[in-house]
Amino acid sequence: MRFGRAKNGVRRMLAVGAAALAVSVTGSGVVATAAPIRTPAGGFEELMVPSSMGPIKVQVQWAKRGGGAALYLLDGMAAREDKNAWSFETNALQQFAEDDVTLVMPVGGLSSWYQDWISPSNTNGQKLTYKWETFLTKELPNFLAGYGVSKTNNAVAGLSMSGSAALQLAGYHRDQFKYAASYSGALNISAPGMREAIRVAVLRWGAYNIDAMAPPWSPQWLRMDPFVFAPQLKGLPMYISAGSALPGEFNRPSNVGQVFDTGVGMGIEAVTLLNTRAFQYRLNSLGIPATYSFPPTGTHTWKYWEAELFKSRPGMLAALGVA
Repeated sequence: MRFGRAKNGVRRMLAVGAAALAVSVTGSGVVATAAPIRTPAGGFEELMVPSSMGPIKVQVQWAKRGGGAALYLLDGMAAREDKNAWSFETNALQQFAEDDVTLVMPVGGLSSWYQDWISPSNTNGQKLTYKWETFLTKELPNFLAGYGVSKTNNAVAGLSMSGSAALQLAGYHRDQFKYAASYSGALNISAPGMREAIRVAVLRWGAYNIDAMAPPWSPQWLRMDPFVFAPQLKGLPMYISAGSALPGEFNRPSNVGQVFDTGVGMGIEAVTLLNTRAFQYRLNSLGIPATYSFPPTGTHTWKYWEAELFKSRPGMLAALGVA
């Protein structure tokens, strides 16, 4: 098995290298050209992608038939450094296993909101400055293009922290993203009390200072707020969801700790529901349509987002032309 994996890796390296070095001879000399590369057909891989933040791990499930379409799945506030939670908290890989779309799951970004921060956080000794928007819209798509992944035929989905980021990425990078989905996202972050709530959250997960991300009510902050940049979303297919904050089928606490976690999940979901409903009214006032889902139960937990991903999947595939 190790030898087989090594052979496959060598083949892919040779294919990428051959494409990068391909040349054509013309009357005026030798001119470098970009030979077409097909996305590996099916399978799972972990890539190390260069960035201004250093190498970033990206988990990838390749399109079943080697097509170029891709779905970026963004992680939540507590993003880990070893795996993107979509890959182990949900059945996302199985949901798209037979589809001709590559799943792109960046790893890391704890409390980053997937933003380009203005400076390193001064409350936790951070050495680098988060530059996640740059990574997701420039460095990563440029790298994946070497594997045949399209830079223009992508969808993006996020939950909680990354719900607003998914809409922001699609809203400001329409040439890259054709579809966006937000599950339990903070979609009205300039509402009263929201900045303070986010300040507490980023302190809780990683001891980050929100002021290093964007100064209060600055252009950088307002650029992050879906309620503010909503006009940018006109014409973009979107799926927007939030649970009712009432426990449902995926809440079965069996001890005191789980009861506490359920209560926390109810509280957070109640906030994101208010945010999402406000955002819905904002889009309606602008005459911008979207697909909405407000199930009668659902707290701020992964299994509910797994279910919403499944419901949004047909729209994603249709927008990418791979349905």
